[in-house]
Amino acid sequence: MTASGQYEEVDFGVEEALALVKEGSVKEGGAPVHDDSGSTGASRPVPSPAPGAGSRKDTAEHHTEHHTATPWQRARAIAGRAPRRPDTSVSVTLDAALGLVLAAPLAALSDLPSFDTSAMDGWAVAGPGPWDVRAEGVLAGRNEPQRLTDGEAVRIATGARIPQDASAVIRSEHGRTDEKERLYATRDVLHGQDIRPRGQECRSGDPLLPPGTLVTPAVLGLAAAAGYDTVVALPRPRAEVLVLGDELLTEGLPHDGLIRDALGPMLPPWLRALGAEVVAVRRLGDDAEALRKALKSSDADLIVTTGGTAAGPVDHVHPILRRLGAELLVDGVEVRPGHPMLLARLKENQHLVGLPGNPLAAVSGLLTLAEPLLRTLAGRAAPESYTLPLQDGVHGHPYDTRLIPVVLRGDRAVPLHYNGPAMLRGIAVADALAVVPPGGARPGQELEILDLPWAMAGIEVCFT
Repeated sequence: MTASGQYEEVDFGVEEALALVKEGSVKEGGAPVHDDSGSTGASRPVPSPAPGAGSRKDTAEHHTEHHTATPWQRARAIAGRAPRRPDTSVSVTLDAALGLVLAAPLAALSDLPSFDTSAMDGWAVAGPGPWDVRAEGVLAGRNEPQRLTDGEAVRIATGARIPQDASAVIRSEHGRTDEKERLYATRDVLHGQDIRPRGQECRSGDPLLPPGTLVTPAVLGLAAAAGYDTVVALPRPRAEVLVLGDELLTEGLPHDGLIRDALGPMLPPWLRALGAEVVAVRRLGDDAEALRKALKSSDADLIVTTGGTAAGPVDHVHPILRRLGAELLVDGVEVRPGHPMLLARLKENQHLVGLPGNPLAAVSGLLTLAEPLLRTLAGRAAPESYTLPLQDGVHGHPYDTRLIPVVLRGDRAVPLHYNGPAMLRGIAVADALAVVPPGGARPGQELEILDLPWAMAGIEVCFT
């Protein structure tokens, strides 16, 4: 089979937490390499080919394991190209548009500002001073005020209409009045100062933003200021999560061979942070027929499964995909953790990302396969890649890329320990993942950095 084919609560402060995460039994310079087949059993080092007895066997085993796996960068590219960009658009109210991508240009519906306004609290004045101050001031949101004649002034609030024939606004701190309510400027007054003229920012019909613009909080503000109640955007990709495994508990402490499910609580908000609408989370256990029915009945754009991607006795994902005639686009990726992840096309524009069952391995699968796919479905541009030097060296896998949690401190990426495939203690305080090439990386080496969706924004903000 080829890589692409058809199937038949502890209250620590951040610094205290980081200190704890950087402690532990890991040797200085990095963490040991773990097997991440998706099981929760003991990890083991991945052997390197060595001369002498058994070296050909080791090499053959490595070749057998890796001949269908896809290089990490290529897997991300395949995932980004797999779906079509949506050709439909939706009209969305401003309060529901955050994180979507504009499908139509945004043009000004009126002049901005729509009338001459005061940029400061103070006095609107006409002609040279001193000025007689009117008794009644001008407030924002009121009808057009009476015009001024030379030698007159009127108290005015920020955002209020400028009276006709006013020549300038004097800020409150730049003027004084006497007992007769005569205004004197305490510094030179320039014609037009602190007046925002009508249309200063744009005229009605001016283009403001092109299609393809990500709707950020600032875009929402601009759209509202320009007169919009709704915007035309690409629809949010719909995702469904299927949690597999009979050994998973949804509450309480682990017991009798059962463990708490970490992926059920983690994946939906993570997918939302990547821009998806999570339409369902279903717990199926290790039930092949339940998995088949769930895949057949789903109308989500992306289905994410957890666990069951390896070749164990209850790993049902591959056999069910084969029964459904799915097209396997990525079958394993040369990355640790997360090697047994997969990407399949179920229908023309419906895809499945199969994540390993180990939590950090699942995170690796999310950022390797789900993030590029969702980005294409949402019409977003790929983020600019960037690199940072490592503060400490890290061990690498002999053949595969490694993704390790890091915190960003100034111009350095600081590797975190507790980065085994079943561990979340490192990623819980991380800002990003560093991409470690085969063989590892030395202190000061520049590595590609993958930002986590919430590293620069609140958890509720739905973009990367």
